[in-house]
Amino acid sequence: MPTPTRSPYRKPVAFGAVVALAAGLLGFVSYRATAPDGSPSDAPAVSAATGQDPGAYPGLAELARRDAGDGLALGRPDAPVVLIEYADFKCGYCGKFARDTEPGLIEKYVDAGTLRIEWRNFPIFGEESEAAARASWAAGQQDRFWAFHRAAYAEDAKEKGFGEDRLRELARQAGVKDLDRFTRDAGSEAAGEAVAADQEEAYSIGATSTPSFLINGRPVAGAQPAAVFTRAIEAAAAEAAGVGSAGEDAGERAE
Repeated sequence: MPTPTRSPYRKPVAFGAVVALAAGLLGFVSYRATAPDGSPSDAPAVSAATGQDPGAYPGLAELARRDAGDGLALGRPDAPVVLIEYADFKCGYCGKFARDTEPGLIEKYVDAGTLRIEWRNFPIFGEESEAAARASWAAGQQDRFWAFHRAAYAEDAKEKGFGEDRLRELARQAGVKDLDRFTRDAGSEAAGEAVAADQEEAYSIGATSTPSFLINGRPVAGAQPAAVFTRAIEAAAAEAAGVGSAGEDAGERAE
């Protein structure tokens, strides 16, 4: 398994003992997600679907930004469930999730207002990963992140590499209108700071491979089957709906 490259901006971040425990779990379950001889279905996950759900960790749930102006997010800022994805555009399993699982989650949960997806750039495979992360952020400055995301994760896209010309072509495919601005933004200090902040957040919670996810504070690692995400999202949604303004649970309200 390739060794992740850490950002020079990395500084220690602490979220308390409970979050440290959750981070340890995420690190444990995520180490196989990018192993060259592994498979997503074999990679363990911490989720409600596996029977090994440690529950939601409030400190991790608080990492949801819920910024209405975030171009790297989909869904209502006040959605009851937030899925945070830490991913790398050179990661094959990230591409598998993007192609095979994410569209169904968007249709079933994001469009219904239940789920918000927040992307975090987590480049761990070297210079091209970093360049693609910066480029995705630059596309987001023109509201074309998700179109860029689709283009970069298209079948066999990563085999073509993420050199400067290729990234500009992906931006063109994504409908980025001002390509010169895109190039400037991708090379800007702001892009570097945004990517470094995402990367630092991933390391701080114990993520060691891509893709890694948090679903309302629940760690899930790897491109798991859709059922894993469905069950975790529905469990989180049920928990969010189970507490009313007076603190009663759903069962008490139904009586």
